[in-house]
Amino acid sequence: MPLDHRRVRGPEESQPPELWGRTRKDDEEDEDDAPRDPCALRPLFARAGLLSQAEGSAYLELGSGTKVLCAAWGPREASELGATGGGQLLCEFRRAPFASRGARWRPGTAAEREAEREAAAALREALEPAVRLSRYPRARLAVSALLLQDGGSALAAAISAAALALADAGVEMYDLAVGCALCCSPGLAAPWMLQPAEPEERRAVAWLTVALLPALNQVSAVLGGGQGSPPNAWAQALRLGIDGCHRLYPVLRQSLLRAARRRDAATAT
Repeated sequence: MPLDHRRVRGPEESQPPELWGRTRKDDEEDEDDAPRDPCALRPLFARAGLLSQAEGSAYLELGSGTKVLCAAWGPREASELGATGGGQLLCEFRRAPFASRGARWRPGTAAEREAEREAAAALREALEPAVRLSRYPRARLAVSALLLQDGGSALAAAISAAALALADAGVEMYDLAVGCALCCSPGLAAPWMLQPAEPEERRAVAWLTVALLPALNQVSAVLGGGQGSPPNAWAQALRLGIDGCHRLYPVLRQSLLRAARRRDAATAT
């Protein structure tokens, strides 16, 4: 019998995939059932200055699986002044088609475009107080955030990564904007949880994203919604989010310093 050389022949004997690895359903059930300290921060990895095509860039990854890549450009000449009399900050937020579990994200529909516009507006609201736009009259600054994988707390990760990218581009800033997300599960006694994962966000009844300028101890944005929590619980969540931003700040600052050292070393050689 002639062989079909157009195909790669498989092994004579094979085993089901469950024998060698766990299924996605099992991983989700373990993640949902695993207890976690509500005040604990997930591991965070950040690196600035890794894209040569952009004037500034940053990559940020959370322990929940969220991965964000940001690029920044500017200043570029603009035809008119910004709303505050200084420069303009343009923000873009996009999701990769493979960012979420389950059905693939299909960019182009009205609902998806609206979701990306809302995320871009929230990103701009959080970043504008951190940038010294008055130093860039009739100029335009641009930052683009690409969500590669959504494991939860995506907007907060994008805020921190975008601030790193702007600082890496040499944009004058008052401070780095640090984002921290929280959510609250159903139940009267359910605590607010820092940096929720995607399964925790899916079953949450209230959520909050805090953006902070830690060196100035100034909140640049508070974004959230939901129901089922009394007013004092929201105040407690805000304090918890501010504390989380302060704890994340040294990691982002060290990432920016390492990028500056790499750039200086490359210039010296």
